[in-house]
This record gives sequence, structure tokens and C-alpha cells, in this order.
Amino acid sequence: MRFSPEYVRLVLNENFEDAKAQFLSPLMAINYAHLAMLAEQGIVARGEAHAIRTALDQISLDEVRQVRYDGTYEDLFFYLDRLIVQRCGEDAAGRLHTARSRNDIDMTMYRMQQRQMILAIVEAALSLRRVLLALAGRHRDAVFPAHTHTQPAQPSTIAHYLLAVIEQLERDTVRLRAAYASTNRNPLGACAITGTGFPIDRLRTTTLLGFDEVTGNTYGSIATVDYLLESVSVSAVLLVGLGRVVQDLLLWCTSEFGYLRLSDAFVQCSSIMPQKRNPVALEHARAIASKALGQASAIMLAAHNTPFGDIVDTEDDLQPLVTAMFKDALRAVALVAAAMEHAEFDVTKLAARAEQGWITVTELADTLAREHGLPFKAGHAIASRLIASAKAAPGRPLGASLRDVSKEVTGAEIAYDDAALVEILSPQHFVNVRKTHGGPAPSETLRAIGVSEESLRGDHSWLRETRDKLARAEVQLKAVSAQM
Repeated sequence: MRFSPEYVRLVLNENFEDAKAQFLSPLMAINYAHLAMLAEQGIVARGEAHAIRTALDQISLDEVRQVRYDGTYEDLFFYLDRLIVQRCGEDAAGRLHTARSRNDIDMTMYRMQQRQMILAIVEAALSLRRVLLALAGRHRDAVFPAHTHTQPAQPSTIAHYLLAVIEQLERDTVRLRAAYASTNRNPLGACAITGTGFPIDRLRTTTLLGFDEVTGNTYGSIATVDYLLESVSVSAVLLVGLGRVVQDLLLWCTSEFGYLRLSDAFVQCSSIMPQKRNPVALEHARAIASKALGQASAIMLAAHNTPFGDIVDTEDDLQPLVTAMFKDALRAVALVAAAMEHAEFDVTKLAARAEQGWITVTELADTLAREHGLPFKAGHAIASRLIASAKAAPGRPLGASLRDVSKEVTGAEIAYDDAALVEILSPQHFVNVRKTHGGPAPSETLRAIGVSEESLRGDHSWLRETRDKLARAEVQLKAVSAQM
């Protein structure tokens, strides 16, 4: 069949190049696994299986990658089919396609490719968690003014802030692992959409290809893309969360804040302004993450309102976008991890800012409630009036002002000397007394760091075991194929 030159140029050539780049290795693995299963089930005779396996062995993937599309075959599947026929004959080669379809082959390839991309993002997220945990461990006592509604609110610590980010990444990892579980199921054997009358063993190809389970309903094995949308959505959630953090980090790198300094390896100078030290690595991470989010939205739109069945909208034209989205998501996460590895916080400036703007005064209201039995609202009113009094008479001792405003609110004077008030209103005291589970007290962040380190070790073990399983399946498939 000869296709229209326009169709070749606009569709088939593009799809062929994409398939070579993304799916050649998975497709060959599927050929070997399916052949082994057919031989073991007696569906293909041993002699023919050996001839087909020999033909598969003779195909050079490097040579295939160099092939230019000429329009004499539809896609990569049919090109490989032609090579197999050339090497073992039409009769033997034709038996390889028993009990399978391009439909279930495509769905299997997509899942094999996607699981690797999910694991790559998991690894990047684990690296970022490791970097942030190290920073948190070094900054448990580094107080700084936490913001709400973009305004200074209360003192916290850098460790406390970073642990919030780390816990978010831990939840991202949980979601990624769930997406991997949904993805790593084997559709091979669903054939076109209804399965087959041949006595195939779907569990056998599941094992040989490193899948955890077989997909269920054969119609759904071909029709559904929810596993794809799940991993895309999970990645998007990760990127949105990370983007909010990067926005903070870039703000902290400004001269106006001056909290954070990236190492020289991740900044660039200006072509005209010698003094400039631009934190462009984080800017690139933000831009790349935004690009990936756009790609994720495009994937959702491409699948939206398409028929629930075999349809090209979720296949050849969509898969390159999926690959690009995962690639950019990986780049963004890995770049933040690399940039923060040797970043430095100006703890002196952080501490100085935590002294400003009366952001510790909540603790005075708390102290009045704890030590004097006042309703918190009364303590709040006293603290508020104390701020107004101090601003009106800057040189007046705080103790005297407190006695006056407390009498105005409660009818009785509450006395603290100036030294006691300085301690109550100190940022370090504010942080130290907040031992709430998940709070900023150094003793609590030390505990939280330990929990997160244990979680990180567990996720590293899962990643290692998962990749080991895929590697073992690859070795097993080679061994089984060699015996045919």
C-alpha cells in the first residue's frame, strides 16, 4: 500500500520517528515474551518458535534507529514484521502474531515506557528530599519570619519550613508509587479488545515483561487511559507544589530579602551589569515546571471527550507529549535538588528579621492566658494595645506600658519586668515553646527529621527493589528466549 505523500509527511513519518525513539526496545521485548508464551503453550511449534527467535535476534536495533521512513509500511510494528518475514519466511513469521493485536501491543509498550518515566521522577523526588533533609538538619535553630498573606506573621525555623516541603514531597512519592502500581499491569492478551480463543497464558507474559499484575477486562485493557492520566495528574500535583516553593526560594534570593544564596555554579552574571548574580537555575526550574504543567493539561484535553475504545487520540500522536511532559517534570525536580545541594542560608539576617515587626507578640497573649488565666481574647487585646503604646512612646519601658494596658483591659495590672518581657518576646523562645506535634521547636523538628529520614530510606528501598524486579525480568526473558 502506498500512502498519500501528505499523509506520510504530516503523520506517518512523525509517528515512525517517535516510535523508534520511545518504543523500539519495549516492542522487541514484547515480541520475545509473546513468542516464549506461545511456544510454552504449544500454540506455536518449537521449530517455528526457534526460527522466529533467530529472526528476532538478527534484528539490529541500532540499524532500525537509522532507518528513514519511506511510506511502504504503516508504522514501526509493520516495519519490524517485514524484517522478521525476511529472516524466517512468511509462514513462520505469521505465527508470531497469533493471539495478539497492535492494540494490546501498543497499550503494553506505552505502559512499559511510562513505568520507567515514573520511576525516574520518583528518584528525582527522593534526591530532592535528601537535599532538603540535610538542610533542615543544619537549620533546626535558624529562626526566620514565616509569612501569611505575604506579610510577616510569626517566627519559625528554616527546618520547620523545609519539613513542610519534605512532607509534601513524601505525599507526592506516595501518589507516584500508586500511579506506578496502576501503570505496571499487563494488557497483552487483550488482543483487539475482546481477547482470544487461543489458550494463552497472560500471567506468563506478565512475569517475563516485569509487570506486577495482569489487567482485567479486555475491553478496558485497550480502552482505558486512566492509568496514564493518573500518573500525569500526580506529576502535575508535584510540580504545582514545587513551583510554590521555588517562588519562595527566588524571593529569598533577592537582595531585599537576602535569606538564600545559591552557589556560583547555579547563578549567571549580566552581559552589561558586572554586579549581577542572577539565580537563574531556580528560574529555569520554574519555567520548565510550568511547561510540563502545560503539557499535562494538553494530555488531559487530548483524551477528553474521545470515544471509550481504541482510538488514535490517545496513541501515536499523544505519546510524544507524554514523554515530553515526564522529561520536563524530571528536569524541574532534579534542577531544584541540584541548585539547593550547596545553597546557603544567611542565618544572621534571618534571625534579625525575626526580631522585627512584633511578630512574636502572639506568645505574650499566650503567656497571659497560661500564667494569669485570662481568656485568650483578653490577652490578645492587651498585646494589641501594648504594640500601640510602644509605637506611641518608643522610649518607655515595656513593663510600664504592659501594666497600663492590662489595667485598661482587665481592671487589674499585670506586671512583668523588662527582662522577662524580652524573653517572652524573643523569637527563639517563641519557637522553643511550640512543641506541638509538627511544630517548629528544635526538639520536635529533630523528631520529624528522623521520621522523614526513615520514610526516605523506605522509598529508596522500594525504588531499588522495583528496578531490580524489572532487571530480573529482563534477564529471565533473555534466558527463556535463548532456550527456544
